[in-house]
Amino acid sequence: MQLRPSAHVDTFSRDRLPPVEQWPELVFDVPEVRYPDRLNCAVALLDDTIARHGAERRCLVTVTESWTYGDLLTRANQIAHVLTEDLGVLPGHRILLRGPNNPWLVASWFGALKAGAVVVTTMPLLRAHELDTIHRIARPVVALCDHRFTAELEAADTPGLRVVDYGGAGEGTLAARCAAKSTVFEAVDTACDDVALIAFTSGTTGRPKATMHFHRDVLAIADTFSAYVLRPEPTDLFTGTPPLGFTFGLGGLVVFPLRVGAATLLLERATPEELAAVVAERRVTVLFTAPTAYRAILGAGLVDLLAGVRRCVSAGEALPVGVWRAYHDAIGTRIIDGIGATELLHVFVSAADDAIRPGATGLPVPGFRAVVLGPDGSPVPDGTPGRLAVKGPTGCRYLDDVRQADYVCDGWNITGDTYVRDGDGYFWYQARSDDMIVSSGYNIAGPEVEAVLGTHPDVAECGVVGAPDVRRGLVVKAYVVLHPGVSPDEATARALQGFVKRTMAPYKYPRLVEFVDELPRTNTGKLRRAELRRRAAEGTPVAGAGPAPG
Repeated sequence: MQLRPSAHVDTFSRDRLPPVEQWPELVFDVPEVRYPDRLNCAVALLDDTIARHGAERRCLVTVTESWTYGDLLTRANQIAHVLTEDLGVLPGHRILLRGPNNPWLVASWFGALKAGAVVVTTMPLLRAHELDTIHRIARPVVALCDHRFTAELEAADTPGLRVVDYGGAGEGTLAARCAAKSTVFEAVDTACDDVALIAFTSGTTGRPKATMHFHRDVLAIADTFSAYVLRPEPTDLFTGTPPLGFTFGLGGLVVFPLRVGAATLLLERATPEELAAVVAERRVTVLFTAPTAYRAILGAGLVDLLAGVRRCVSAGEALPVGVWRAYHDAIGTRIIDGIGATELLHVFVSAADDAIRPGATGLPVPGFRAVVLGPDGSPVPDGTPGRLAVKGPTGCRYLDDVRQADYVCDGWNITGDTYVRDGDGYFWYQARSDDMIVSSGYNIAGPEVEAVLGTHPDVAECGVVGAPDVRRGLVVKAYVVLHPGVSPDEATARALQGFVKRTMAPYKYPRLVEFVDELPRTNTGKLRRAELRRRAAEGTPVAGAGPAPG
């Protein structure tokens, strides 16, 4: 595939694209995704939107402040000046962003892209050793970090990384640096296929995979799923719970609203009950969250607070049909379900309004194609379970990772999900095809948790799988063999849970701990995770199991 001439001086990202023969086939079936050769997605989302709708429109809202489109443009341009003039950032350099959802994080995202840099998005709850890994893979040269989240970054082994914090007070903060900068910046004239974004996902080995997305990809998710399924309006107010480090959140809370001149209410954190209250109070019209939150709001008897929402979107895990029907019966809302992947940036199978069939994920989003493949890589008959395979204007490009060959097969992106397609072309979710634990919309690699838990001095060995949970879909369950002399009691379980919370992102900790005498293994010594998953699903103990506090 012939790439356009790059604007990147630092060619790190382009040099580490997969071999062309391992790329997915890219299809541009709808005219909206046929972009010009030169394209900077930050300019398209911000400057061009201002040209159409004006700078005085509200853009980024929090519970305490409001930024107009003009305010965001000013900050983004000043940040671009800080990066290029103060920090020596060149086109193609990687900029790591770390912090909760707030306007300064969004401004940093736009400023980095306008400077021609590649944004490395990260989840704010990541711990030092996880940031170590991201640094080794993406090699960012600068980090823009919320001042409340610098400790783990400073504790990480990140040689050569310059950290500038925002949100606090002080001479060297990002805001202080911006104050002296021009509010005008000429954005770098990037190619449409220059890398704009590196987003991390987790594989079943626990080693995160870095997915690379072009400037055109960022717009493509807005011009497919958002334009054809969500259909937002300039008067909409978006909000939701997914972090902007998660591409579901980046699309739903930044890219989609700004593409049409709408506004977004950024929440740093909110319980489901708090989310429902703020949705009603602020008159939110488009909501993005996971099935976990929809279930919790339902259970708390607060569904009526969402009656004014025009579009409720659910992704990250399968939406139970009972939850969908409960919302529809209570307030007439038809929740939009969908499946996406970090590798493809956002949602590629979904449906809205009259096209929804409760229980089905939906149809291929216009611009995407989807099939169900059998073990031999050929399409299976309708009604037969198989591997979901997708093509579209976006696709998997891992950064220098041999697992590219596993994800892309004969031009198809193989998502790792088992699906059935019915005779009308609707796709029905069956299960994950690998060892990923999808809990409350978070992807958690069981082997990664095992690696951390196994470093505790009381643990001889362990196996980690997902256990069914009504609220979260799945929860992390650890089967633990203790060293002799360690008591298999609740205090030990709590200690192990706390250890994991302190060592890695807290949402990955095992909510269930079961002590066992031994783990099931194959003749070659390989852990039989399938057996553990079966036991967890049945709720039956492994032979020789002790108490299971959690």
